[in-house]
Amino acid sequence: MALTKNERRLRIKNRIRKVVSGTEARPRLAVYRSNKEIYAQIVDDVTGNTISSASSRDKDISAAKATKSEVAKLVGKAVAEKAMKAGIDTIAFDRGGYLYHGRVKSLAEGAREAGLKF
Repeated sequence: MALTKNERRLRIKNRIRKVVSGTEARPRLAVYRSNKEIYAQIVDDVTGNTISSASSRDKDISAAKATKSEVAKLVGKAVAEKAMKAGIDTIAFDRGGYLYHGRVKSLAEGAREAGLKF
């Protein structure tokens, strides 16, 4: 029986999460991508706390009239700036089962441009 796209993505996500986990020193940048929006949060998996987050639904980002990839880059920059304020400069990137391509790649590049290392 064939897997749906989402079932396949969740299998890949679980495979990634076996390896990638966030610590206090190196938290995880988790990405969720829907058809319309993109969300990113920096998580410390040891304590289970979300340190910072950003999404395409934030007021300053949603006001920008841009393509989805350009918006993803803005989300990456926003989450990176919030992380830098919290004193985080190194993260582990969790692409959430999505291919490192398109909007996910744009988000990662935006975070790197804003100063995050991964």
